[in-house]
Parts: sequence; structure tokens; C-alpha cells
Amino acid sequence: MNYINKKVEDFKVPVYHKESFSEITLEDIKSKWSVFFFYPGDFTFVCPTELEDLQNHYDKLKSLNCEVYGISTDSEFVHKAWHDHSEKISKIEFPMISDRAFNLSRQFDVLREDDGQADRATFLINPEGEIVLYEISADGIGRSAKELVRKIEASQFVSKHGDKVCPANWNSGDDTITPGIDMVGKL
Repeated sequence: MNYINKKVEDFKVPVYHKESFSEITLEDIKSKWSVFFFYPGDFTFVCPTELEDLQNHYDKLKSLNCEVYGISTDSEFVHKAWHDHSEKISKIEFPMISDRAFNLSRQFDVLREDDGQADRATFLINPEGEIVLYEISADGIGRSAKELVRKIEASQFVSKHGDKVCPANWNSGDDTITPGIDMVGKL
């Protein structure tokens, strides 16, 4: 199934953030860019390295009007315990969503039903609530926050400048391409 331009459906999920418990809804993610960063489980091995990497890029992501949401099927209480006991996770400033009812994992089709865990998956959602980028990886393959930042910058550029596209390995400030019939066969 292709998720590009798919609207995120209404949801309400528990979250652990800034030493407290609350809830996040679809309305909370509108008007900004959002990264839904699904990972298999708390107290695991690859996941804390990925979340720490996201935290190391969090200031940059916030400067792009982008909020990060770490999401697993663990409860918000387990998120707090992990935050309290892991050196890497204790640094995290972004919200950690509990998808213990599997609402988001099912909506984004990343739930491993037999395991009750989410796949390792990243979704970029624009301020209108539409998915504009996604990636799903096999277990054991950690993701790169640096590459995610690059893709977010490219997504935001294309959103703002619909008549231009970003070539491979494009970074903010690099030349872009204006597609047109005069460009056919010249690249």
C-alpha cells in the first residue's frame, strides 16, 4: 500500500513527555511537521541508539517546525521507567507515545500482530496531516537522524516551491531542478 498523501485519521493516545503523562490527538499535530518514529520496544538494543540520535538532532528538527514522536506499543509507564533508567533515553526531550491499544500501529500498518510490536518505521506528516515520506526497515537496521533531517528539508522545500524538485543527495542551499519539456534528456 502506498501512504504518500494519505491523511492521518483521528487518534488519541497516551504520552510520556517532560516528566508527566498526557494525551496527544490528531489536532495536536496539525499546523506543524511531525515525525512518527515507530520502534519495536523499550529496553531493547537498536532502539535506544536511534532515539538518542534523534535527540542529538532535535534542536535542528524543532528549528524546522517539526515535532518528533517516538512510538512503541509499550505503555507510557514503561516509557517513564526507561527514561528514568537509561542514560541514552534520559536525554530525550520529545514526546514518547504509548500505542498499547495498537491504534497508530494499525493505522500506519506497521503492527506485527503476533508480537504486539511495531515495525521500525518512520513517517513524515505535513501540517495538513498528510504523509509525505515514509520508510520501513527490517529489525536490526538502525536509522539515521541526519538523513531524516535532510529528507525533511527537501520535503519542506518541495512543499514551498512546487515547481522545483530536489535531486539525489540534495542538501539545503544546493541547486534544485525546475522540471519542464526543455529539460527532457538533458540530465
